[in-house]
Amino acid sequence: MHTDKGLLQFALNLEHLETALFSGGLSKYKASDFVKAGYPEWVRGRFQQIADNEAAHVKFLAAEIGDDAAKACTYKFGYTDVKSFVNLAQKIESVGASTYLGMARHINDTSTLNAGAAIAASAARQAGWLTSSVLKNQPWDGPFETPLPPSAAWSIIRTYIDHCPNSNPALPLIDLPALKVSDSTPKAGQTITLTVDLKSAKSPLYAVWIHGLNYVYTEISASKTKVPAGLTGTAYVGVVSNKDHPDRENFVTGFAVVEFPFDSNARQVD
Repeated sequence: MHTDKGLLQFALNLEHLETALFSGGLSKYKASDFVKAGYPEWVRGRFQQIADNEAAHVKFLAAEIGDDAAKACTYKFGYTDVKSFVNLAQKIESVGASTYLGMARHINDTSTLNAGAAIAASAARQAGWLTSSVLKNQPWDGPFETPLPPSAAWSIIRTYIDHCPNSNPALPLIDLPALKVSDSTPKAGQTITLTVDLKSAKSPLYAVWIHGLNYVYTEISASKTKVPAGLTGTAYVGVVSNKDHPDRENFVTGFAVVEFPFDSNARQVD
């Protein structure tokens, strides 16, 4: 059962993680490290601005929640150099924007909804800047941003969490088995392997690909499925038990991020 306060706690957990990611990377890598990795010196300055934005989100959400606001956890980000740090930052910012959009349909209070929309817009702009200006790929994923259901988003976010304080309130989410894909930048028509323990799951199972406001289902056979056409930019894939609207009732696994970069000559016109 989703409540506005529970979703705010979830959002605060996300913002704590994002703040830790950016502040940790910036404390480890100087401007000269960014230059050595092939980025202009000013890129680090923009990263600092994003870090400041994430800290502002933490402050705002903690004040909205009150005394029982969740505290920061310890994290395991796994980046080893500037490039892997930048790539992870782009991934987390994209997931962050999708998380807020996915929460929107469950929020009752209009003030809370408005605040979430404001943070979602900020995250989407930051993700677009990272993808285009820094990684030299597309600045957007298509005509619509992608909402990710709360438990699906949590399944991605929690893979970077090592330990949280016991005093942190429980979240109104379900824990799903982590999903890994054999190729996170696949091509349409390619067969990929979904790595997860599905022994206890009943057949048939489907991969659901979430992109923009669309859900595409592909059949799974022997843990393999074929990548559908029409996906651009950042999308998400998970395993479900039926072709109903993807939500906690039919989730079998958590979700994974898949990327479909495109250049300025690409067009999708029906």
